[in-house]
This record gives sequence, structure tokens and C-alpha cells, in this order.
Amino acid sequence: MSFASRKLFIGNIQKSNANLFLWGSGSNGKLGDGTITGKSSPVQIGSLSWTQVSNGNQHTQAIRSDGLLFAWGSGSSGRLGDGTIVNKSSPVQIGSLSWTQVVCGFSNSIAIRSDGLLFAWGENSVGQLGDGTTANKSSPVQIGSLSWTKIAVGYQHNLAIRSDGLLFAWGDGSNGKLGDGTITSKSSPVQIGSLSWTQVSCGYQYTLAIRSDGLLFSWGDNSSEQLGDGTTVNKSSPVQIGSLSWTQVSCGWYHSMGIRSDGLLFAWGRGSNGELGDGTITNKSSPIQIGSLSWTQVACGYQYTTAIRSDGLLFAWGDGGSGRLGDGTITGKSSPVQIGSLSWTQVASGVEHSAAIKFIAP
Repeated sequence: MSFASRKLFIGNIQKSNANLFLWGSGSNGKLGDGTITGKSSPVQIGSLSWTQVSNGNQHTQAIRSDGLLFAWGSGSSGRLGDGTIVNKSSPVQIGSLSWTQVVCGFSNSIAIRSDGLLFAWGENSVGQLGDGTTANKSSPVQIGSLSWTKIAVGYQHNLAIRSDGLLFAWGDGSNGKLGDGTITSKSSPVQIGSLSWTQVSCGYQYTLAIRSDGLLFSWGDNSSEQLGDGTTVNKSSPVQIGSLSWTQVSCGWYHSMGIRSDGLLFAWGRGSNGELGDGTITNKSSPIQIGSLSWTQVACGYQYTTAIRSDGLLFAWGDGGSGRLGDGTITGKSSPVQIGSLSWTQVASGVEHSAAIKFIAP
């Protein structure tokens, strides 16, 4: 295949001839390699081409290059979406329709179909599926009838950007993480403000989002300074972080990372496991620059981070338990360490396992 025919993937943009790799804990079959054995280095899953992958606590979902959706790992609460609550250690196809984005939460999933419609499945104890109920669903259930462009899932809360740019939230409202000025849970999407947004990310108990003017906002739990506003005070409505323009943000459990419009990488929040990547184990209450190179994507997991540099190389840092960094060890790193070689196109961080899509030359 010629270079002109490839589809480049940065964040959620795709490129063909891209193979899927996973590493870290293999419990419940969440690596998808047919085993429950952990791997401390990336292992390839099958030989097909993939466009997007997302990791939850104990499950994984991915979209193949033909648009079909697959899931594997723990089936508890119906989070795989295959109509069962049975674990799967290899990818199982979910329906026969085409999808454009999927995101795994702690024990649920949400996805956007190719027609723009939003679907959710899995645990629903606090209304995190957004269907107006608190009943678990083991198959995708449609949420409303409008078109959506971006989705984000946290521990028990979700946010999504509608095709008109408006931001909506639902699920657990504790710590103010929905951003509607309350700490009340919502079982259906509620609009957050009246402005237009371009990207959103959900952490354990907080949220980050980029407005259409490039400005960064945060809200929710701030006990580990993960909001980046220089305080440890929770916020139930969006608060602006600085005055510069950003292109991507990612929430972990207690730490945050962001890529500024100039490609520089920044970190803030809890640093006790080296997850900020600044060579220390110190918390930071405001964004600090990590190195001087340019980056294209960053993904925060539980106490660790993975990121793709502008040259396509993959790096990881933070807690190395279960082999989640992918460097062949279980040793933590407080500065970025390169994982393998060649060009990577998307990376996803979970609680104790990671996934990435690598371009394979034809």
C-alpha cells in the first residue's frame, strides 16, 4: 500500500496497516491473547488492522479497520456488550454494524456508531449508562437520538460532546465531577454550559475538557491537585486552567497530562509513583513542562502514563507493576522510557494493562 493511501492516526484519527498490541496484567483475559497470563512487553493480538482501542479496569474494546467492534476480558456487569457476563480471553465481535469510537470505563463502555448515534452497556448502578435507569445492560443500548462526536468515561461518570459542540454529562455526581454545579448523580445526559467544546477526558473522580477556543478547564475531585488550578479544593463547575491553547488532555486516577498547541507535554496532580514523568515523585498543583520535545498523544492510567512522541515513538513512565509500562520489567520509572521502536499511532492506558496500535509497513 502506498503512503498516500494510508490513514494517519493521531488520537482518534486512523491509519490502516496498523496492528494491535497489549501488555500488562492478563487477569480475566483482558490482553486478548487467549490467556490470562501477564506480559511485560507488547504482544501482538491477531494479524488484522485496527483503528482504535480503549482499556477499562478489567476489559478491553477495539474497533477494527472495517469498523466492526470487538471486546474481551471480564464480562462482569455485561461490560463486554456481547449479551453475556462471561469472561473472554480473545476478541469477540459485538454486533455487525460499523463504529467510529469506543471508550471503556471502570466496568462499563460507551461507543459512537458510524451514524453518530451513542450507545452504552455494562454497569449502571448510578445511572452511568445514561439511559434513565440504574439497570445493568449486557448489550449496547441507544442513548437518545442525536449525533455525537466525542466520548469519555471515568470510574462511574461519562461525558460526551454532541455534533453541535455542546457538552453533556451523566452518572455519579460525587465530588462535582459532572460539572453541572451539583454533586447529584444523573441517569440521563445533562448539558454543561452553553459553549462549544472539542475534547473531554474523565478520570477517577474528575474531568478535564478543552473548549473550542483551545482553553483548558477542569472540575471534580482535587484532593491530589489533579485539576491543575494550584489548589486542592474540589470544583463542581468548570474552572479555567491558565490562558494558553491545548490540543489534548488525559485524566488518570489522580494525575493529569496535556499536550499544548505547540506540541509540548505538561503534567500535574499526584506524582508519588513517577507518573508525571518529571523525574520526581512529587505532586504538582499546576501544569509543569515534561522535556522539550513534541508529542501527539498521551494516555493516563492508574499511576502511570503512556505517550506517543511526534516521531511516532512510544514512551511510558510511572508505576511498573504488572508490566504495565511495557519495557520488559515491573520496575517503576519517573521519566519517560522508550517502548520498542517503529511508528505507533494510538495508545491506551488502563488500571493495570496497556494497549497500542502500531503501523506495520506493507
